[in-house]
Amino acid sequence: MPVPRETFLSNVWREGILKDKVLFCTGGAGIICSMQVRVFVALGGNACITGRNAEKTEKGAADIASVRPGAKVIGIVADVRDMKAMDAAAERCATELALSSNAFKTVMEIDTLGSFHTAKAVLPYLAQSVQKHKNSGKAEPTGTGGRIIFISASFHFRGQPLQAHAMAAKAAVDQISSSVAMEYGPHGITSNVITPGPIAGTEGLERLSESDERSVKKSKAKIPVGRWGEVKEIADATVFLFSDAGSYVNGHVLVVDGGQWRTTSADMRSTCRNPDFFLLGATVEGVKVGKKSKL
Repeated sequence: MPVPRETFLSNVWREGILKDKVLFCTGGAGIICSMQVRVFVALGGNACITGRNAEKTEKGAADIASVRPGAKVIGIVADVRDMKAMDAAAERCATELALSSNAFKTVMEIDTLGSFHTAKAVLPYLAQSVQKHKNSGKAEPTGTGGRIIFISASFHFRGQPLQAHAMAAKAAVDQISSSVAMEYGPHGITSNVITPGPIAGTEGLERLSESDERSVKKSKAKIPVGRWGEVKEIADATVFLFSDAGSYVNGHVLVVDGGQWRTTSADMRSTCRNPDFFLLGATVEGVKVGKKSKL
């Protein structure tokens, strides 16, 4: 069943803004990544998605391609842990989809080794593209250079129990992006990270959250804006970094989580619970103050 356009596409983006651009996305049939690819294709681009499950990947590619008449979306079975497979996937994407720009505009991956393999596979093609379409900051058709986007998480920003593996992996992804930003920035290639928060309807959120109303309310209360995010909000961040508006953004971690990563265990105390504490004007209890009032 087709996904309604309003689910992934904001009306602020001009039609065709990503025309003739090419996207290479690992795990592109997943819930969040598929929306990122979907909005990219809807706005004029073509894409190649990879995944380990052949049926899921091929169906995902066909479904995404349906968002725009004439769109080209290739589904390739490839394991990001296999360097040869990623090289082959990148080569096929360049051969079948790259237009005159010969560009891959993004790479999205949540696994550290997969991120490294994918970046290594596509950077030569991005470098070739930038030779023709430099990142000058000028208006089109000068070009916008090459773009890489990594997908990460915020566990390692503040630390979280029982998540040592995830924190180590995501911290590594952030630093891979930082290295690419510094080493390939001089070539006109930018590298950034999008860090999603809890996104409604995704598999990750369903695994980590209880379905009862009380648990859902508690989960949302930990987010300053008081709600889970929508896949379209991740798609919006993606379009920003792909578009001319993001030409000078490099080495950045764009957190799209409603401010959740800013909350700490101190915010969750019963005497200072966020966001009710701020919304209801509650008084802080159990905290000593400086001078006593003379009134």
